[in-house]
Amino acid sequence: MSSVQGGIPRQKVHLGTPARMSRRLSSQLQRKFPEDLYCEKHLELVQLFCVDDQILLCGQCFHSQEHENHSVCGVQEAAGVYRKLFQEILNTLKEKLEVAKSILADEQERMVMIQGEEQDFKEMIESEYRIRFRLMVEEMNFQSLQDCVFNPKLREDHLNQVLAFATELKGQSQETLQRLNDLGKENMNKLKESEGRLSGHICSLQKMTVELEKKCGKYTLMVLQNAGSSLIRSESLLLQCLEQAQITDLSLCQVTGMSRMLKVLQRAVTLDPKTANPFLVLSEDLRSMHLRNVQQDVPRSPERFVFSATVLGVESFTSGRHYWEVDVEKATKWQLGVSEDSASRHGDLPTASGNKALLMGSLMGTNYTFWAFPPLKRVSLRGEQMHKVGVFLDCESGHISFYDVANRSLIYNFSSLTFQGALRPIFSLCIPSGVTNSDSLSICLPPVSSCDVTVSPQSSLA
Repeated sequence: MSSVQGGIPRQKVHLGTPARMSRRLSSQLQRKFPEDLYCEKHLELVQLFCVDDQILLCGQCFHSQEHENHSVCGVQEAAGVYRKLFQEILNTLKEKLEVAKSILADEQERMVMIQGEEQDFKEMIESEYRIRFRLMVEEMNFQSLQDCVFNPKLREDHLNQVLAFATELKGQSQETLQRLNDLGKENMNKLKESEGRLSGHICSLQKMTVELEKKCGKYTLMVLQNAGSSLIRSESLLLQCLEQAQITDLSLCQVTGMSRMLKVLQRAVTLDPKTANPFLVLSEDLRSMHLRNVQQDVPRSPERFVFSATVLGVESFTSGRHYWEVDVEKATKWQLGVSEDSASRHGDLPTASGNKALLMGSLMGTNYTFWAFPPLKRVSLRGEQMHKVGVFLDCESGHISFYDVANRSLIYNFSSLTFQGALRPIFSLCIPSGVTNSDSLSICLPPVSSCDVTVSPQSSLA
């Protein structure tokens, strides 16, 4: 029902309960006078602050039994204390926000990285099993020739044995690839969970930062409004631990076993003194090298390495399959692999021209970190102190494998590399920088009789 007074219609307004009226009036007064806040219960101006309950009080609240034994101070004094406290918390929140953003970026980068690592591992596993099959067939053919196999029945047995080997290798390859796939999915799920958790935490930090920035503004009473709640929520955020996801190393999918044919292919590699850097001292038999802190007075040679403690093997390979082993137990940093005979001797680091294929090992304490080139990248595999590294080269397929001989396992391999001209073994140590360095490498001699090979499905990959 409405009435008209002075030509203006008037509506009957339902104000509701006293509590609702109090809240509405308090809100209207606060908007009109930002530095004045009225008690919602007594509609009096608040001028005090209860430290125990962390709430604003009017005169009637102060004299009530509820706050009788509480610590109370003026709003100006309390605002000064809380503004300083909130500013300190705000600074810490901003620091944590930057850390959280950094960790999130790292997690997202790791998601891309592990996908690349998984693909590299997959290609490495597939190429290793392909080369193992070829070596198995070669080993069996070698044994057959030794036994002068011309009997049709024996040839049939030989073919059946090859098929059995192929089936066995395919099963091993599929099992390893399935393990890699499962591990990749598990790692990706962990990283996605971490990404979601960090994104939520960043959102909460940003909201809290905005809230405290407003509190630290120019209005005194705004600092104290809901101060207790702001403290609890900000402290809760600061106490939450920021951690990266703990993912499983792909080295659990390491390819184990080595073809016995490698021993048949092992070469007696020797070092070429004309290429040795002046910091390297070669043994008389040219099978070992060690560092000295002072350069030697050596004859000038255009083949000599100038800026890296490197030496080439005398042998050069243009075709066939070849294998050699190097004792790295007394070296903390080393490089092994192959180099084109025409590659520059004046570079300290591998160039991008593709004229080298290297595995680099670095020992920190008792743990190894490996890098491969080309391209320069960290190898997922991490291992304990290593004794011997085996290097296998298949010139025709452009395949190079590096093995941990003691553990009989693959470290890394390259496949389908393209080189121009002859390849030579390459060996490098780290030139000392003012500190004593006694690192050394030794080339292992092949077995006395590398032709004594017997073949069985289980022994071929012992």
